[in-house]
Amino acid sequence: MTANHSPLYFDDRETWDPEQRERDLFARLPAQLAHAKAHAPAFATLLAKVDPQAVTDRAALAQLPVVRKSELLERQKAARPFGGFAAVQWGRSCLRVFASPGPIYEPEGPQPDYYRLARALWAAGFREGDLVHNTFAYHMTPAGSMMETAAHAIGCTVFPAGVGQTELQVQAIADLQPNAYTGTPSFLRILREKCEATGVPCTFRKALVSGEAFPPALQQELAAAGVDAYQAYATADIGLIAYETAARAGLVVGEDLIVEIVRPGTNEPVPEGEVGEVVVTTLNPTYPLIRFGTGDLSAVIPGRSPCGRTNMRLKGWLGRADQTAKIRGMFVHPAQVQQVVRRFPEITRARLVVTNPDLKDEMTLQCETAGAVPDGLGGQVAAALKEITKLRGSVAFVPAGTLPNDGKVIDDQRQYE
Repeated sequence: MTANHSPLYFDDRETWDPEQRERDLFARLPAQLAHAKAHAPAFATLLAKVDPQAVTDRAALAQLPVVRKSELLERQKAARPFGGFAAVQWGRSCLRVFASPGPIYEPEGPQPDYYRLARALWAAGFREGDLVHNTFAYHMTPAGSMMETAAHAIGCTVFPAGVGQTELQVQAIADLQPNAYTGTPSFLRILREKCEATGVPCTFRKALVSGEAFPPALQQELAAAGVDAYQAYATADIGLIAYETAARAGLVVGEDLIVEIVRPGTNEPVPEGEVGEVVVTTLNPTYPLIRFGTGDLSAVIPGRSPCGRTNMRLKGWLGRADQTAKIRGMFVHPAQVQQVVRRFPEITRARLVVTNPDLKDEMTLQCETAGAVPDGLGGQVAAALKEITKLRGSVAFVPAGTLPNDGKVIDDQRQYE
């Protein structure tokens, strides 16, 4: 946090002109790429032919490979603990190591507010002197530390409640009267209900929630009970990606990140507003993830937030990007569908629809085209589909704008009842 900040904004970068922010990020990116190549063996291999000094805009960045969680997991299995993606070893440069499902291991470096969540807490109204009841897990997973280090950066005191043991947590609420909560929205609801059932006043007045969906109905329910709750989008690998503000108009991307939305299964960014996979490049020197595919679907909201923050906004979590389907005993991946589409410039959008009438798998590649469908195109596309997937499928052409903007490349509609 900067020494001087307004009551509204964590630092002045939140209101920078977007072009200034873009220049700053891409001025810093070449040094991060060089650092990753020099100190993270996996990136020394992945970026072997890349000149860091040439990657100075989004077009150049889009030429680099996307590293997805599945690759991270496989490389970690082959080279523990971090698969060559971290730039640190045990000691002062790596204060903690955590485990996520897989398991995937993540380092925590020594930087204050390492996960950069303090600005999300600030936007949610957290201030110095608050007592934060932190119910994220402290055991193996990083979520507890993510929120605690952010709260400390602001000047809050933290009660490390962790998960479960609701009766003891309610006792602590009665005794300590914390005014702030961090954790999942569902557990906040559970604690409130437990307090009500036992006659203990629930003293929470502000909250930052994450880890699961936060539907508007629950947000309104909490607001009616006097709890002003906001959500943050963060991952164990990256830390904060985006956060909600008082505008309640999407999630504002955090600083020190370059966020792209790419077509699932590919390296290709999609047009603004189209749903795709969230891909993040971080400027974190400890864990310098370059074009890291989160596996989450989202879309960019055009324009600036009414709250005055000027960074890119995301619509929030819109599903998972991994749409691999097993069809007639063969795995079909989104990248294969895109490989077919790239052969035919007439196709502007496509999705593979999988059904099973009479419990027999069938697949149809639905294609939008910019104009009239040329004679013979359907047969050519079907042949390419068979060549690439090793499976026979049909092709259907639909009018432009027919396919939903939901990020799906493979739409598995099979039913088994």
